[in-house]
Amino acid sequence: MSSSAKRFLSHYVEMVAAMFLGMGVLGIGMAAMGTSWHALTEDVPALMFMGMATAMTLPMVGWMLYRGHRWRANAEMSAAMFVPTFAVIGLLWTELLTDTGALMAVEHVAMLLAMAGVMLLRPAEYIHHHGRPAGAER
Repeated sequence: MSSSAKRFLSHYVEMVAAMFLGMGVLGIGMAAMGTSWHALTEDVPALMFMGMATAMTLPMVGWMLYRGHRWRANAEMSAAMFVPTFAVIGLLWTELLTDTGALMAVEHVAMLLAMAGVMLLRPAEYIHHHGRPAGAER
């Protein structure tokens, strides 16, 4: 595998890891507040989907900023997270699909594919190292 392909895949894995971190923090925060995914899923599923998308997007964007990506790349990657979320909420509200487990699976698969699509549209953004030089100020 070429070094460019390794950097591309590494960037994807780093973003997914940041998303999982966000989900973990959200789960801990919900438990600390005395609520659960089950309660949100039953009571306000649209809020659960939005909260999940936000919890995954914030650390991913934070990591991308730390790695030196500009706001355009961050906005595109954020859209890759929220567009599937809005679509899933639309399916829920129109009652075309109401099984929240199935909707969650659709949302996550669509997010991962959308992220890959954004990356493939701008491969140079994700192949080149964007880190700041040692000692550089933000």
